[in-house]
Amino acid sequence: LTTRLPATPNMAVRSGLPRMIKQPKCCDRITACLVNAAFFGALGSSYLYGYNLSVVNAPALYIKKFYNQTWTERYGEPIGADMVTMLWSITVSIFAIGGLLGALCVTLLTKLIGRKGTLLLNNGFAVIAALLLALGEKARSFEMLIIGRFIMGVDSGIALSALPMYLGEISPRHMRGSIGQFNSILICLGVFTGQVLGLPELLGQESRWNFLFAFLALPALLQLCVLPFLPESPRFLLMERRDEAGAEKAFRAFLGKKDVSKELEEVHAESRAQNTLHMASVTELMLNPALRWQVITVMVTMACYQLCGLNAIWYYTNGILRDSGFAENVIPYIVLSTGGIETLAAVVSGLVIERIGRRPLLIFGFSAMAFFFGLLTVFLNFQDQYSWMPYLSFTCILAVIASFCSGPGGIPFVLTGELFEQSYRPAAFMIAGIVNWVANFAVGLLFPFMQESLQTYAFLVFLVVCVLGAVYLYFILPETKNKTFMDISQSFAKINKVPLGDKEIENELAIKICTRYDGYHNSVAWCPHPQQCTKV
Repeated sequence: LTTRLPATPNMAVRSGLPRMIKQPKCCDRITACLVNAAFFGALGSSYLYGYNLSVVNAPALYIKKFYNQTWTERYGEPIGADMVTMLWSITVSIFAIGGLLGALCVTLLTKLIGRKGTLLLNNGFAVIAALLLALGEKARSFEMLIIGRFIMGVDSGIALSALPMYLGEISPRHMRGSIGQFNSILICLGVFTGQVLGLPELLGQESRWNFLFAFLALPALLQLCVLPFLPESPRFLLMERRDEAGAEKAFRAFLGKKDVSKELEEVHAESRAQNTLHMASVTELMLNPALRWQVITVMVTMACYQLCGLNAIWYYTNGILRDSGFAENVIPYIVLSTGGIETLAAVVSGLVIERIGRRPLLIFGFSAMAFFFGLLTVFLNFQDQYSWMPYLSFTCILAVIASFCSGPGGIPFVLTGELFEQSYRPAAFMIAGIVNWVANFAVGLLFPFMQESLQTYAFLVFLVVCVLGAVYLYFILPETKNKTFMDISQSFAKINKVPLGDKEIENELAIKICTRYDGYHNSVAWCPHPQQCTKV
């Protein structure tokens, strides 16, 4: 480090320190191993969650008829209308209860068997649920459908925590947002697949609805065939299993380069900077003053993710299309446009997130949703007076969906993995999962009452939620794009009102190596202002 290079023009030595030989440039290309891990990891996880959000809509009438037939066969009399409604409500809502239980298991599972191991184990729940849901009609048991939905909820609760954790830890920091958006993209693709397969020409028929649930096993089996041959999270291997050789091999596979010493040292530096190496519990995380606002931020973004009104939008779409004069048999095909817009917006968000950043996309998404909710309220109130007004209402619905998927639909999961260091990350995902599923259950339980009492003005409640979320993120959330996990932790030090740590850690975090081009050659020098350097 102290050997001077031969003199060349414009070789001004910065801060009195000599130039140092440039290290190999970080590999910017995305590797096949990284893409396969992201795609197949999401295929057996978030894709199934999205599919389950939409798959129950098409066969709803057939399932209620099956409940009635089964009840009559058992008890010799038809089931009452209230009992059918109750059984159907339990079938739908128990999915969220299973999701909450799955979120509570994530910390223990990821600690015992790792991130990849948890995803692989989770496929067992998907296969069991698929069998129960598909064979319930043959067995003349509606209990099998309810239990299958519950187990599928457990699968989704585990998946929505374990997958973002895995994706965040295997991705280089300049791709962390884009790779993390695979979670959102596959959720949207799952919703769209459920809409397509539920068409009457495909599986949306009385004689085929059980095949809609049998399909759940296919993505899980595909993941079981591919994921075992891909590496575990290198951060998990190094920091929790002390397997440096395994971590180095995993880094090489994911990054596509031989020299991964820089990445290994970054993980070692994070490990040295942590006060404890054991996995923190939820209680320890909640009571840690240095992480107070990170926890609040995750809870706010996850609550807004569920309470922003997207589930209510799905409820209104069919009614608005009927009011627009569309025939009942045409509506399912028009509804496909909502799933297509959702998927397209998620893909675009994944492509631009590393350029625009997490914070602007989140604030824009919630702000745009609030704006279009306001317009939708106006249009719905004038819908009976003008024949063309329902078309504007449907346009607003598409705009709300696109705004949601541009940022709020996927970034909250990315943020949860970025705002916490290794020892606190599993507990953070458990908290995020609890908030996510409790809010999901609350929306499903309370929205029908809101809609009955407020009618079209119910969307103003979601407008307020979106505005509050955007305001909070504007004042509290720092940008996390292309930052190390330690850098992000330091960004919250001021608002948490805690010291940065001992002098050795402060120096380790403050002194950076930056690359500059002086017109003649690339070189590396000590950077006294690393936060202002665009090439850190």
